[in-house]
Amino acid sequence: RDQQRPLLHSAARRTAWVPSPAMESRVDRLAAHLNPALGGGKRFRVAVLGAAGGIGQPLSLLLKQCPYIAQLNVYDIANTNGVAADLGHIDTSTRVRSYTGDKQLAAALVGCDLVVIPAGIPRKPGMTRDQLFNINAGIVKTLVQACARHCPKAWLNIISNPVNSTVPIAAGILQQEGVYDPNTLFGVTTLDVCRASTFLAERLGCHPEEVHVPVIGGHAGNSILPLFSQATPAVSLTDQEVDALTKRTQNGGTEVVEAKAGAGSATLSMAYAAARFAEACLRAKRGEAGVIQCSYVASNLTESPFLASRVLLGRHGIEHFLPLGPLSESERARLQVAIVELGASIEKGVKFARGD
Repeated sequence: RDQQRPLLHSAARRTAWVPSPAMESRVDRLAAHLNPALGGGKRFRVAVLGAAGGIGQPLSLLLKQCPYIAQLNVYDIANTNGVAADLGHIDTSTRVRSYTGDKQLAAALVGCDLVVIPAGIPRKPGMTRDQLFNINAGIVKTLVQACARHCPKAWLNIISNPVNSTVPIAAGILQQEGVYDPNTLFGVTTLDVCRASTFLAERLGCHPEEVHVPVIGGHAGNSILPLFSQATPAVSLTDQEVDALTKRTQNGGTEVVEAKAGAGSATLSMAYAAARFAEACLRAKRGEAGVIQCSYVASNLTESPFLASRVLLGRHGIEHFLPLGPLSESERARLQVAIVELGASIEKGVKFARGD
């Protein structure tokens, strides 16, 4: 927690007063009653693990503005107090609590309804997502084990790359801990949707907010499959245009890494996408109907045990898998390529979780 000025001058060191969960709950109910903008509905406790990093900081900034969050727990291995202090000056009703290091990880998670995990190293120029695996896989394993033990009912949003492998790792760890619910474990692929929709809007000369392109498959390279044939509004594109838009969507992360010339990866756009998906999860947990998102989840829509696709969210997680819908000939071919690529990534994650 942030250091606070002692309440009384004394040679003895005193512990800062912290409200109990019961008192914080009463404060939440009172705030919702007094502020109609909060909707009077349930507000949640959310943790960001990796909150001091390149994605974690802007993500925490966006979540501080979310009206559905009563308390935002920011956790990292270092520098978290400064992030929390900075966020604490923003005049929204979301409380911010800071937790730093292994000894405070459990406290950061107790009572959480949603945990968002952007922790890990970023991708650098020339680095593939698979090269991230050896470091980020261990980080995800440790954090998911802690979630299983201290907030087993929380929904998990996995951002740490390579998502095609880290989500199967998380599933395996949760299974080992006896708390696995495939309906509440999500790989965040919203950025692929944002990119595909933005790039198509540029091509059409319209506002990105008016365009939506579902994206299925995975979250790396050729496993990313934007379905331009199912775009809203409906569009007529040549094969060459579809190919160019698909490749740009698939290489969106590389485009940013190269543009930053070694100074970082896609942190701002990823933070935006992650905040959007997290808010959708909270809207569904509050009981809002019709919350549909693309996400990389355990799936039986194809032979791949994990797949990004459109899912309907409800109070308890995934309620329904939307069908993949009619695919064009090129999309069917690309889906097969994606499934093959996913197979190797999934197996790598499964083996890591098993300790092979």
